Amino acid sequence: MVFKVNYNQQRNERDRAKQAKKDAKLREKEAEVARRRNTRDESPNPENPVKEDEQNGPT
Repeated sequence: MVFKVNYNQQRNERDRAKQAKKDAKLREKEAEVARRRNTRDESPNPENPVKEDEQNGPT
């Protein structure tokens, strides 16, 4: 016996795959941002030194 196609199930599978792909891209992007921040924090720019008051931010 042949079953009728379940379009909602197929759509849900596509949506899950799409969401998983978006989440993977977001994780990669966040990792790249974190890597750049760490690199920037480790080697401060000697041309533009940060004052002690500016590091803590506004009060």
